[in-house]
Amino acid sequence: MDQAELEQLQRAINHEMRERFTAGAVQRAVLLRPGDDPAIEPGQLMVRVFLPPPGAGEDYDQALAAWQGAHQAGMDALRRELSLRLPAARLLEFTFDDADAAPPRILMLDDGSLAAEQLSGREIVTTALALLRANYVFPELADRAATAVEARLAAGEYDDLDEITLTELVTRHLREVCDDKHLALRLGGGPGPGRGGPGGPGPGGPGPGPGPGAGPGPGPGPGPGPGGRGRPPWADPDGPKDHETRRLAMRQMGRLDNFGIRRVERLDGNVGYLDVRRVPVPANAGPAISAAMELVAGTYALIIDLRRNGGGSPEGVVYWCSHLVDEQPPTHLNDIFRADTAETHQFWALSYVPGPRYVDRPVYVLTSSRTFSGGEDFAYTLQALGRAQVIGETTSGGAHPTRPFGISAAVHIAIPFARSINPVTGTNWQGTGVVPDIAVPEEQAYGTAYATALRHVLAQDELFPPIADEAREALAALPATEPPAATEPPQEASAVVG
Repeated sequence: MDQAELEQLQRAINHEMRERFTAGAVQRAVLLRPGDDPAIEPGQLMVRVFLPPPGAGEDYDQALAAWQGAHQAGMDALRRELSLRLPAARLLEFTFDDADAAPPRILMLDDGSLAAEQLSGREIVTTALALLRANYVFPELADRAATAVEARLAAGEYDDLDEITLTELVTRHLREVCDDKHLALRLGGGPGPGRGGPGGPGPGGPGPGPGPGAGPGPGPGPGPGPGGRGRPPWADPDGPKDHETRRLAMRQMGRLDNFGIRRVERLDGNVGYLDVRRVPVPANAGPAISAAMELVAGTYALIIDLRRNGGGSPEGVVYWCSHLVDEQPPTHLNDIFRADTAETHQFWALSYVPGPRYVDRPVYVLTSSRTFSGGEDFAYTLQALGRAQVIGETTSGGAHPTRPFGISAAVHIAIPFARSINPVTGTNWQGTGVVPDIAVPEEQAYGTAYATALRHVLAQDELFPPIADEAREALAALPATEPPAATEPPQEASAVVG
C-alpha cells in the first residue's frame, strides 16, 4: 500500500469521524500499519482515535468512561463502517494523546459479523478482471493482463489472502503486463455487485452500477486518487447525490489544503515561486489559482514546483496553463482519447482568465520522480509548447486519465479509460515520464532554477537598483556552480505500452 493510497484512506476516515461525532468530540484519527504498534499484525490496520484531554485534575479513566457513555452510538457506528468498508482495519482504538501519562484505551475489535457481506477474494479478482476488460484504454492489453491473472487465480495464488495482500499482489501482476502505474486494485470501495444492484451508486456519485461491463459514473472529478485523475475511492454512498452539493462539499474540503497550493512567494530578486501539490478542477480551485497567479504577476521570472505533485484533473491543468499563454492565437494544450466511445476531447487554453496573464517572462518547472499524472501533464504541456524549462528528475510516467470502479464495499479497481495525446509531440509521457531540460537530483532543482532565474533578472536592460541588489545577493548565496547543460530532447514514445 503506497503513500497515496494511505492518504486517501486517511481522508475517508476523517470524513467518517465528522459524520459519526459532533464537532469537538474527537481531536483526530490516524491510520496505523504493522510496525506502528505491536498490536497490529501483518495484513491488518488500526484506526486510533484521539480524544480531547481531560480537564485539570480529572482522572483519565473517569474521563474515558464518561466520553464512552456519551458517544457509544458513534463508536459502534464507526466500528461497523470500518468492518464493512475497510475490513483490514480490524483494530479501532480510542485514547488520549499523552504519551507521558500512559493513558487508558478502549479497543474495539472487528467481530467478523459483517464478513458474509464481503465478496471472497476469488469474487473480487473475477469482478476486477471483467471491469478491466470492459473499460481499459487498451483492450488487447487488458485481455492479456486478465488472462495472466486468471491463470494465477486458477492456481490458487489469491486464495485466503487478506485485503491488503490481495490488492497489492493483483496490482503487481496486472502491472507486470500493462506497465501502467494508474492501474491498481485498491482498498476502499462503493456498492458492488449484490450491494445496490445495477444502477446503484458507483464510487463517488450516481451512475451505472459497477458490475461487469458497467461504465463509469460522471466524468473525472477533483479527487486526488492515484495520479489524481478520478474521485476519491471511498466516497460515502450515503452522502449527497446531487452534483452541485457534492461539488460544494469537495470545494469546502479543498480549502483545507488551499487546493494544493502549498506556497506562493516572492523570492529575493523579484522571482515568483509556487509550490503546487495537486491540481483540482477549476470549478472548485479556480479562484485560488487565479489569486496565486495575481500575487506573482509582477515578478520577472516564475518557478512552479511540481516535485510533490501527485496529479489532478485535466481541466485544472488547462486552467493553470491558461494563465501562462497568450489569449491569441488560441493555444491547443492537449487531447484525450476515450477508448469506450472512440471520441477525442480537445483541450484549449481559455479565452478569458481573471486578472493578468503571465506570458512575457520565463517559467521554470521543478519535477521529481514522484511527480505524477496531472502534475506530469502540467509539466509536459508547458515543455512541449516551449513555454517552460523543466528542471529536476524524470517524472513517474502516468499519462492515462483514470476512474475508480467499485467492486465491493471494501475494494475498488482504478482503471485508465483514456489516453492523452499532446498536439505538439503527437504522444504523451506514459512509461517514459517527462524528461527534464536540465537534469539534476530533485533536491538541487530549486537552487538550479532559482540561480537561472536570477541570472535572467540581472540581464534586464533596466533594473530597479534595489531589485538588482537583491538578485546579486541571492545569487551569491547560492552554491557557486554553473547549472548543468540541458539534456537531449526526449524521443517520442509509442502511446501503447506493454
